[in-house]
Amino acid sequence: MAFSIVITTFNRLEWLKRAVDSALAQTLPAQVVIADNASTDGTQAYAKSLGKRVIYVRNATNLHHAGAVNAGVRAATGDWIKLLDDDDYLAPTCIEVMADAVARHPGAVICSCQAAQVDSGGSELSRTPSFGPGRMFYIPQAAIHYGMLLEQVPFGTPVQVAIRRDALVQSGGWDVTMTSCDDIDSWVRVAQYGDAVFINECLTYRTRWPGGYDQKIQLQQRLETNMLIKSRIHGCVSAAYRPQTPSLSALGQYLHLHWGLVALKQRQWSTALALGRPGLLSLSAWRLLLSARRQRQGQAGLVPKIVIMQ
Repeated sequence: MAFSIVITTFNRLEWLKRAVDSALAQTLPAQVVIADNASTDGTQAYAKSLGKRVIYVRNATNLHHAGAVNAGVRAATGDWIKLLDDDDYLAPTCIEVMADAVARHPGAVICSCQAAQVDSGGSELSRTPSFGPGRMFYIPQAAIHYGMLLEQVPFGTPVQVAIRRDALVQSGGWDVTMTSCDDIDSWVRVAQYGDAVFINECLTYRTRWPGGYDQKIQLQQRLETNMLIKSRIHGCVSAAYRPQTPSLSALGQYLHLHWGLVALKQRQWSTALALGRPGLLSLSAWRLLLSARRQRQGQAGLVPKIVIMQ
C-alpha cells in the first residue's frame, strides 16, 4: 500500500516550505505532489528546485481549492491520498500510523485523525477532542451519513483526512463549483464507497491565522453552504437510520440558530438577529445545537456500530 501526499498551494511560499518539509520527513516515505493554483510568488521555482523529491503540477489559472486538489490527485499514483493545505503540516509519523490503521481494516475508504490548532508561530492553541473508543476504530458505511448529519462523525479538515484514491475518483473528485465546505462535500460522497477509520492520535497541525481563507467567508454564505451540505448528507442516510433522522426543516432551523449565535459572539448584532430568528422558537433546533456543542467538547453520545480495532 502506497500513500501520496497532495499539497495544494497558492502564493504562500513560506508556508508551503514547511508543509513540504513535513511531507518529506515522514517515517514511512510517501510520494509528495505539489498542486499549484498558478502562484506568482516563486512557488514554481522552489518546487522545481526540489527535483525528483516531489511531483509538481501547476494549473494555468487559479481553479480554487477544489481544482488544485483534483489536479494533485490526477498526478498522484498512491493507493491512498493524504491531503495537505499549504499552511498546515504533518507530524513525522502521520503516514506510518495512517497506513497501519487502514491496513487493519481493508474496507476503509476514508481515515481521519486528531489535529492540533496552532498559531502562525507554531504554538498550540487547541486540539480536536478524542472521538470514540480506543486508539483506533471504524464506523461501517451504513452508519456514516447519519452520524455526519448529527455531527457525531467529525472527519475534520483536509489536514486530518486521507482518502483511498479509487473511492475519491469514483466519487467524482472535488466539486469545483464550491468555494467553501468543498472538503465536507467530498467526505459525504466518498463515504458512499466504504467504511471510515478514526485514529485518536494527534498526527497533524492546522494553522489558525488572519490570512486563512475560512476567516474571510461571510456568515450568511457559511449558513447557505452548510444548508446545502446538510441536504446532501440527508439524502445519503441509510434506510436503517431514516426513522430517527431529523427533518431538513429542523436541520435548517438549527443552522440558523448556530450561525446566529456565532454572529452574536462576534458582536454583529443585526446579523445575529437576522440569521438566528428562524430557529429561536424551535425546540428541535435547540436540541440539535446542544448535541453539536457536546460533540465538539467530546461529550456527545456516539453513533451506533463503532467497532474498536485491535
